Amino acid sequence: MQQPKYFVHSSSVIDENVEIGEGTAIWHFCHISAGARIGKNCNIGQNVFIGKNVNIGDGVKIQNNVSVYEGVVVEQDVFIGPSVVFTNVLTPRAFINRKGNYQQTLLKKGVSIGANATIVCGTTIGNYALVGAGSVLTKNVGDFELWYGNPATKQGQVDEEGNVV
Repeated sequence: MQQPKYFVHSSSVIDENVEIGEGTAIWHFCHISAGARIGKNCNIGQNVFIGKNVNIGDGVKIQNNVSVYEGVVVEQDVFIGPSVVFTNVLTPRAFINRKGNYQQTLLKKGVSIGANATIVCGTTIGNYALVGAGSVLTKNVGDFELWYGNPATKQGQVDEEGNVV
């Protein structure tokens, strides 16, 4: 039997029908749900949940304590800081099943999201954009834009390396 070309810590749960790319590391206490696809050379930190049918691109880094719910699309080379929160329903109720109402959130190539940011569903974050730590993002972000605050607003521009320009 051939050994996988990725690492999964023994405390993590990987459901059936999951694709994990070569060179990826999945650390302690993670759960990767059925139908998820994780690209090559990704680093999935401790206590991360990847929801059903979520697609994670190559070179993505997801820090500790993040839940990437169904409806979130993560392109390549994205950084998601510790304890970032994603939503997938705008008006949730415990007593109403709204699984058919998931709204897509798209993180394009090279995006960085700082620790403890909340990303409300239905938003697109453009290529190489940066969302600051602790922000609450409720609007679309353009390519190379810097957004932060509560609610997050555009504060400037960044280059591909994340330097404010």
